[in-house]
Amino acid sequence: MQKTKNTYVFYFIVVSYILVNAYILLFDKGLFYIYNLLPIILFIVLLAVLDIEKIMYIMVFSTPLAISLKELGIYNGFNLSLPTEPLMIGMTLIYILNEISHGITDKKVLKHPITIIILIQLLWMVITTIFSELPIISVKYILSRIWFLTSCYFMATLLFKQQKKIINHILLYALALAIVSVITTVKHASFGFDEKTADWIVSPFYNDHTAYGCALAMFIPVMVGIIFMKNVNPFFKIISISLLTIFFIAIIVSYARAGWLSLAVSIAVLVTLLLKIKFRTLLLTLIGGIMFFLAFQSEVLMILGRNNTDSDGDFTQNIESMTNISTDVSNVERLNRWNCAIEMFQEKPFLGFGPGTYQFLYAPFQKSSMKTVISTNFGDKGNAHSEYLGPLSEQGFMGIILVSILVLSVMFLGYRLVYTVKDKSLKILTIAILMGISTYFVHGFLNNFLDTDKASVPFWGFLAMLVCIDVYHKNQIEEENKI
Repeated sequence: MQKTKNTYVFYFIVVSYILVNAYILLFDKGLFYIYNLLPIILFIVLLAVLDIEKIMYIMVFSTPLAISLKELGIYNGFNLSLPTEPLMIGMTLIYILNEISHGITDKKVLKHPITIIILIQLLWMVITTIFSELPIISVKYILSRIWFLTSCYFMATLLFKQQKKIINHILLYALALAIVSVITTVKHASFGFDEKTADWIVSPFYNDHTAYGCALAMFIPVMVGIIFMKNVNPFFKIISISLLTIFFIAIIVSYARAGWLSLAVSIAVLVTLLLKIKFRTLLLTLIGGIMFFLAFQSEVLMILGRNNTDSDGDFTQNIESMTNISTDVSNVERLNRWNCAIEMFQEKPFLGFGPGTYQFLYAPFQKSSMKTVISTNFGDKGNAHSEYLGPLSEQGFMGIILVSILVLSVMFLGYRLVYTVKDKSLKILTIAILMGISTYFVHGFLNNFLDTDKASVPFWGFLAMLVCIDVYHKNQIEEENKI
């Protein structure tokens, strides 16, 4: 009888839903799309209660395919990426409630140096928000950073206790990115792969080709790594080979010069790992290189100023144009933004102007001699184009120091793991993840995307992978890790 009663209730709900849907379709079509989202929302809520892991997989897969409110034309000062960020917000609330009631995060993860640095960085953002020039903007920025960190890092560390789930996470994002790549490449082909269309052809999935190229560059090394792992299912390897092919073609025709540069640096990282060079040695070499540049910066800038090669679609000339700081509009505009960030830092060196405020406040700091045809005074064309100088202007000197400490700590962790992990397949995966994350650190000198879900999911996810390899997997042997 109970089973019959439940059946009647189910049919009543379904029929009622159909009747209401028919009424809306006839008399109030404006509610049609919102009303038909209800089953999806209900399904996600039930799934979140019953199996939060599935929600995380949905979030990861949705990220490359997500579309922002701004792209949908309904941006009113508060932008969200749909459906990714609502999922992140829901996951954050569930995580916080579980953390308060059960303390679900492993203490070894919480005490890990990478986690501590991330939390200190977040705390400093909160402090600078108190003194922000635009408090509402800074509060929004902090909230988005919290749900990015919670869903992409802290919850990921719960998932990555099993090594096979690291591979699942990578492949889910990569599969969705491949769908975007195919769509974008086909659309681009209809324009004859014209370079001028490359910037906007990635819409509505990515806001420009640099963010798209950044994602491709992060996943190319990881796909190569999975192919060479002995303990990975052959079917996953076939998928990875297919994805790698798509990504190589996509990044070539994307004209994302920063993507090409970051891949070259990641190969250099691989060479140093194969030669077993310690990270300490590389760091001293980097410091020496910086000191050399500072000592001869006038001469170096004079040489760069002689380069008038513009990016015009030819691969070789696009490579050469990376150092053109005299006529290449993209490069000159970056110099303009970077100079503004430094000027802002000089005005407020201790606490900065507040997290997320750069793009709304940098206009008065522009010098007329540095403006380009794409310069703006309305805060509508992006930010500081640097993960290092952006925090410098928004959070003062501690902002850039904490970012630098995080970068150096992640690279040090990666090198240490590569030299200490016992399982050969896990060593290959660690190398691939480190190469992937290094591409973003290079991008950080030229762009900043961590205020978006597109970059936050792989970036914080890769960090969580390295931390979990350090905490849970580095002493395991191959027989324990069949994937």
